Parts: sequence; C-alpha cells; structure tokens
Amino acid sequence: MLIGFVILYLLVSITIGLVAATRVHNSKDFAVAGRQLPLPIVTATVFATWFGSETVLGISATFVKDGLRGVVADPFGSSLCLILAGLFFASRLYRMNLLTIGDYYRIRYNRTVEILCTLAIVASYLGWVSAQIKALGLVFNVVTDGAISQSMGMIIGAAIVLTYTTFGGMLSVAVLDFVQMTVIMGGMLYIGHVISGLTGGVGAVVAHAYDAGKLDFFPEARFNAWIPFIGAWITMMLGSIPQQDVFQRITSAKDEKTAVRGSVLGGSVYFLFAFVPMFLAYSATLVDPVMFGELLKKDSQLVLPTLILQHTPIVAQVVFFGALLSAIMSCSSATLLAPSVAFSENIIRGAVPRMTDRAFLWTMRVVIVCFAGVVLAFALNSELSIFKMVENAYKVTLVSAFFPLFLGLYWKRANTQGALAGIVTGFSTWVLLEFFGAGYNEVWPPQLVGFLAAGAAMVAGSLMPHVVGRPTPLHPEAHAPHPHPASLTHHVPVPPHHHHDGPGRIDSEKPR
Repeated sequence: MLIGFVILYLLVSITIGLVAATRVHNSKDFAVAGRQLPLPIVTATVFATWFGSETVLGISATFVKDGLRGVVADPFGSSLCLILAGLFFASRLYRMNLLTIGDYYRIRYNRTVEILCTLAIVASYLGWVSAQIKALGLVFNVVTDGAISQSMGMIIGAAIVLTYTTFGGMLSVAVLDFVQMTVIMGGMLYIGHVISGLTGGVGAVVAHAYDAGKLDFFPEARFNAWIPFIGAWITMMLGSIPQQDVFQRITSAKDEKTAVRGSVLGGSVYFLFAFVPMFLAYSATLVDPVMFGELLKKDSQLVLPTLILQHTPIVAQVVFFGALLSAIMSCSSATLLAPSVAFSENIIRGAVPRMTDRAFLWTMRVVIVCFAGVVLAFALNSELSIFKMVENAYKVTLVSAFFPLFLGLYWKRANTQGALAGIVTGFSTWVLLEFFGAGYNEVWPPQLVGFLAAGAAMVAGSLMPHVVGRPTPLHPEAHAPHPHPASLTHHVPVPPHHHHDGPGRIDSEKPR
C-alpha cells in the first residue's frame, strides 16, 4: 500500500506540473511565472524555498545530536533570510522588473560583476540541489525496504523532478508548491499527533529535551564559542539572500505588496513548522532509546523514517512519506530551475545577445537538463550529510555576492571598482583559509573572515580614486550588453540611489 501510494503521488505530481506547463508561452512565464501569482501561492512557494530534505531529515537529525545550538544555520538563519529579504530587498528588486538577480549586478555595476556573481550563485546550488536528490534516493530506499538502492533512487528522483521542471518552469513549481505545502502542513501535524501519543504528550518530549540540554540555544560566554556560532548563523541568513530561487519566488508575485508580504509570511511559517520534524526525531529517542541510539551512530538521517515505519500505522506512514516527498520535490524543482535560469540569462545570453525568445526558452530547458546531470553526479559521489551539503552551499555567495547587492541598493557611493574589490578579496580570503587555515578555522570560520574582508574591501574600493574601470554610470543601461527578447519588453525603474535628469525609467528596447 505504501509503495503504491508513493507511485500514485509521483504520477499526480508530474501530471499537475505538466498541465501547468501548457500555460508557459514565453521565457517570462517560464522564469518568473509571468509575475502573476497571488499571496497564498507566493507564501507557499517562499515556504517551500527551505522546507525540503534538510528540514525533515537533516535538521531533525542534527537537533537530536547537537540540540538547538547545532541548528542555528537552519531554521534560525534560513527563516530570517526570507524575512529580511521581504523587508529590505523585495520591494526594491520587484520594482526593477528583472528576470534574474544577475541582471541587477549588470545594471548596477557592469558585465564583469554580473558574470562573477552569477557564477558564484550557480556554484552555490550544487550542494543544495544535491542534498534534495540525495534525500529522494534515501526515501525510495526506505519505502521499498532496500529493493531500490539509494543510488538508483537518486536517479529516479532526479528524472521525476526534471520532467515537470523542464517543461513547466516556475509556473509548474509554484502550482505544485501550493498543493504540496497543504500536504506538508496537514501531514506533519497529523504525524506529530500520532507520535506524541507514543511518548506521553508534547510536554513530556519537551521536558526530556530540556533536561538533556537540547534546548540551550546560545553558546557559552567564550570568544571561541561565539565566533563559530555567528559564522554559522550568517552563512544561511545573509549568504542565501542573493539567490536566484529567493529572487524568483519574490518577483513572481502579482504586485510589490504581495512580494513583501509573501516573503515575510513564508519565512515565518517555515520557522514554526521546522520544529515539527525536530520534535518527531527527538521523540524517537524516547520510543526506543537503544535502537535509535545505534541509528544515530550509523546514519542519523534514518532516525525519523525508521520511527515512522516501525512505530506508526500504515495511514501515518502514507501521510508522512507523502509529506516528505512533497517537501523534497517542491524544494528540488525550484532549486534546479533557479541556477539554470541564471546561467542562461546572465552567461549564455550575454554571449549571444540577439537570441530570440523561443531560442532562449529552449536554452533554459537544455541548461536545466545539463545542470541536473552535474548535480546527480555530485550527489552520487558525495559523502557529506544532507545538512552539511545545505550548510556549505551558501558560503560562496556570502563572501562574493552579498555586499554588492546590499551596498548597491542602500549606498549610493558603491561602484564597480568597489564591487570587484569586494568580490575578489572576499572569495580569495575564504578559499585561502579553507585550504591553509588549519588551526584557525575552528575559531574563525573561513566564510566569516571572507565576509568581513569582502565588506571592508568593497567600502574601501568604492571610496578610493578610480584605478580599475570607471565610475558607476548615472544611467544603468550604459552597461547593458544584450537586449531582452520581445516577450520581456518592459520599463525598469532606476534604483532609488540613481539620480539623473531623465524621466526615471529605462527603455528596455535599447541595448542592455
């Protein structure tokens, strides 16, 4: 019954995604769902940004081992990322009416900054999407009781997600996110009710976790405890703001207010629901301490699936694995789409500026297939846990792409020279410390040092007399190397910090 339900659920998901794909007529529909999504769907798709394999399997396993202190990056950092993105970035980026976050870097700075930041963003998705594919393999392996190996499960899962994402793009992703969010929330609450009955209630589990020190959040009052804690927190909180999937979900909204509210609501709901898998996994250690103690040593990611399979009725198993598949598929589809769209728009179309909209649409689809192949190969050969894959994903964007975005929006003196100085200094500092910082990395996380170096270098570079390049122009279109296809013709408001004598808009029919 369980295997039959999983097959049926996957078929229904593919069908919904392919039906939504029939409404995709151009690259704007494919990349940002035509900028027409209402608040409920925007909230659902923002929620699905993070509620994937790492939330259900990764965070829960990490919490059982290390307590709240171990999950500072996610859900604390990741949920704050979505809330901060809504409060401080959504309205400004939405007004610019762009296709990708990489377009911002070109308009605000130049083509070089666009390429460097886009490559950093695309690279960051390798670990993130691989974590989702790895989780799909684990689910198929558990559900079939080993009949399907984890490797084969990864291949099957990647093929399923690839099918509807390739044809339907963001529109299919958004529709499925709404359906799957309903399944996730209902399923997780039901499972929580069932499991609490096995442990003597929610209060008993919380009290046991408190006595075991699992609810201690802040580290001890020591320098070498607080610095790594802050480094882990800001990696997800700030490093994931300059991301194409976050940008896509925000800018798919029907208007600016919906973009802001959807991002804040989605981040808040995610934070609350991330505690449900943690509660479930910790409950397992009370239900059967010996068996789950062994699992923690062997593969902590199996704690929650094993609890469900061995200690709940078949209905609860169906609901749980339906919710788990929903979470993984909704997350993996969008995170597969995002880097592919960014690479197509900001790397390929920059080299082929006169590409038609139809050719660009098919280019994005081909890139999705290629990126899926790379991700699958990485997932099959990586020994990292799901949680570590996700946590490591956003280090490169933290040290490279955050300050050019943040200072570019809020500091009018930020310029191309400063952005390049920040990117090069932040990235090189991080890489050098990762490889040669043994002995220091336990106290000073390399990404935190790279982040601080990037900020200092960008400010200094922007204030110095111009040595590299030229000042950021008053008119952003001066750095625009390739035109939008006809279907994307639009007027782009100039960011608030630009001042000029014109009407305050850019005619997108001019060369980009």
